[in-house]
Amino acid sequence: MANHPSSKKRIRQNEKRKVHNKYFARSTRNAIKELRNNTEKEASQELLPKVTSKIDKLAKMHQIHKNKASNLKAKLTKHVNSL
Repeated sequence: MANHPSSKKRIRQNEKRKVHNKYFARSTRNAIKELRNNTEKEASQELLPKVTSKIDKLAKMHQIHKNKASNLKAKLTKHVNSL
């Protein structure tokens, strides 16, 4: 266990950030699943910008790679257009 106050603070900050990042990533994955399982075009078109925004935020925070975010958005857009 760390003895320095700064390292103890770093441990606390890392835990807090881990919980936040985990929540955000999980909610984004759930939104993607919801969009993929949706069969109504109108509902999917309303949901797509929200999911796209969440994916962009994950890429911005370096949770996922920017190319993966781009691929996800392209696949989801293609899925919505094919409905």
